[in-house]
Amino acid sequence: MEIKILGPGCAKCKKAEKLVKKVVLETNSKALVEKITDMMEIAGYGIINTPAVVVDGKVKCAGKIPAKKDVKSWLMNE
Repeated sequence: MEIKILGPGCAKCKKAEKLVKKVVLETNSKALVEKITDMMEIAGYGIINTPAVVVDGKVKCAGKIPAKKDVKSWLMNE
């Protein structure tokens, strides 16, 4: 599973990245977490508002920090 955190590096983007990484550790998931800051790459996902979370190429959350329970559910479906 590949999880991409999309955002330029704002406070919300950093919080989203920290949350996702924390849940990955807590659940002992083997998911790879990558931070994407390139605005052209972010736009390629159709994202206008950041932060956004992409799981295996599918946008799961955009314009907000995801809820911890949502991140867990994405990981359970790996």
